[in-house]
Parts: sequence; structure tokens; C-alpha cells
Amino acid sequence: MDKIKKFLAYNGKVSVICAETTNMVEEARKTHDLSPVVTAALGRMITITAIMGADLKDVKDKITVQINSDGPIGSMLAVSTNFPKVKAYVKNPCVDLPLNEKGKLDVRKAVGANGFLNIIKDIGLKNPYVGTVPLVSGEIAEDFTNYFAVSEQKPTVVALGVLVNKDGVLASGGYVITLMPDATEEEIEKIENAIKNVKPISKMLEEKMQIEDIAKLVSGDDNIKLIEDNIIPVYECDCSKEKMEKGFITIGKEEMTKILNEDGKAELVCHFCNKKYNFTKEEIKDLIEKM
Repeated sequence: MDKIKKFLAYNGKVSVICAETTNMVEEARKTHDLSPVVTAALGRMITITAIMGADLKDVKDKITVQINSDGPIGSMLAVSTNFPKVKAYVKNPCVDLPLNEKGKLDVRKAVGANGFLNIIKDIGLKNPYVGTVPLVSGEIAEDFTNYFAVSEQKPTVVALGVLVNKDGVLASGGYVITLMPDATEEEIEKIENAIKNVKPISKMLEEKMQIEDIAKLVSGDDNIKLIEDNIIPVYECDCSKEKMEKGFITIGKEEMTKILNEDGKAELVCHFCNKKYNFTKEEIKDLIEKM
């Protein structure tokens, strides 16, 4: 079962959030029929979106994460509630690239480094919070580390990993370490040294390491305190015919009338889960009359 757990290290001076997202990413892989490198890229995106979603306060809150870049993937989008329930979409799901010089999936080349990371937080304010930063690498974890530093002024370390083979996702997860203002140089140095010596998060999860042990290892604090452990993220789309209707009518009365006269029906497909919604001639006619 996937899980997210929150910890405090060094007597509350450091926040550590660890996530295991293997089932979520596998569900996304099957839903969108993703190639291995796209699974790795979108899986990282899903993981960090779930972690950020788990930090939302209200059930009505929502976070949208978007990467638009020059890589062959094109663009990626992930949305999370505070549950967190996550849904995601990628423009080009079947990108296939040679392995990089380290013999690993070339996420950097697939995503591209020339582009932007956009974060939209709808948290009940009059206007949503929007943060936009240029990509720094296309590796996603580094891009989010930069986002937290630049847009939210939070010294943060982000690590994300997806281990995938031809049969599916073997392990997926991530961690986010955030320094509080009172973190000392000594504690920062301990964290830096700890991170240098740990295996990738996906490898630790594949080896069945417990999240608590991973949190201790990456923080360098054996006395880390668990503060929340009942967070179970899921990959789940919340689409419905009613929501598709609202999207359908945005094309305008003239275009809908053209569809009514020429086709007499319409089929809309949800980008997030590929579910199809059919509209009959009578349903289209009713929608036009209500406009």
C-alpha cells in the first residue's frame, strides 16, 4: 500500500516527508500506456504532487503542477486534492529514448531543460496562488528544489525516484526535507552528509526498507519524530459526465450546433483517465437550449 509519512528531525528544526507511490505510478502507467522513460518522468511528477497535496489544509484545496518544456514528452500535468487523490496527464506518453551515459532512463532528455514549472494552489483565497520558475535540469527533483528556494523561500531538498522495467513499476517514491529558520549549520551539514551516502529512494523502497528507516537515514537523525502516518495517496480521476458537459459547452453554441447538425452525437474523452463520455443528439440539443 502506498503511504506518505511526516516527521520532524533535530527537535523540530527540520521537516521530513517521505512517500511510497509505487501503486499510484503503476496505475498511471497502465492508464496512459506509458513508455518506461515517461513512466519515470510522470511518476516523479505524481510523487511530488502527492507530497505537496498532503500538505494542503482543507478538503476543498487543490494543487496543480505543470511542466512545459522542449523535450519530446511535450508537457506534463498533475493535480492533487488534500486527500491526496492525484490524477495526471502527459502529452506524449510513448516517448522512447536510449539510456543515458550512466545506463539509466534519460528523464532529463525526455522532459527537456528549456521550459517552465508552474504551481497553482487553489486554497480558498480570492485568487489562486501561482508560482512559476524556469526549469534548471528537467530531472524534476532538482527543478522542485529550485522552485521551493525561489518561489516559496524554503531551503529544501527534494529526491524522487521511479524504478521501472518492461513489466511495470518496481518501486517509486520520494522525500522532501525542509529546513526551519532555526536549523543550525551543524545540523545542515549532517543532512548534507547523510544524503551523499544514501541509495536512490526507489532502490531503498525496492529493498523493502521501511519509510521510518528511510527518514532516519536521509536526515541523519536517529531520534526523528513521527508526526503523521495515516496518509494514503491514491491515483484516482474525479471526472464525471456533468464535468464533461461543462467543458463541452465552452466550445460555444455555434460549434455545438455544427456538431449536432453534422454528426448528431459527440464523444468526449477525459485526458486524465481516458474514460469516454457519449452525448446523444437529444443531450446536445438540450445543452444548446440551456446556453
